[in-house]
Amino acid sequence: MNALKEVSDGIIIDLEVNPGSKYTCIPSGYNHWRKRIEVKLSQTAQKGKANEQLIEQIAILFCVPSSTVSIISGAKSSQKSIFIKTISMDFALSVLEEHLNDRCDQH
Repeated sequence: MNALKEVSDGIIIDLEVNPGSKYTCIPSGYNHWRKRIEVKLSQTAQKGKANEQLIEQIAILFCVPSSTVSIISGAKSSQKSIFIKTISMDFALSVLEEHLNDRCDQH
């Protein structure tokens, strides 16, 4: 998966974020053209609410403290790169592949 990069102390994940969706879904798919994991967030992109929700939901998905997740580029864009400290590429791939095969709850 080209959306993930391993660095010395964690991983970087490239995301395509759609704020203001009816429901939150992480990951909601994979954009092969942009090589980014797609994410749907229920919060709107106002006053950093969607970014806060993204960090919280990524932390929950990977079972890590939210303090280990940070947006390293694209804070004001739908195309973001996030850094997650202390997780391996293998772990990240297994979590994402497991959840990409699930359907998000749409109620």
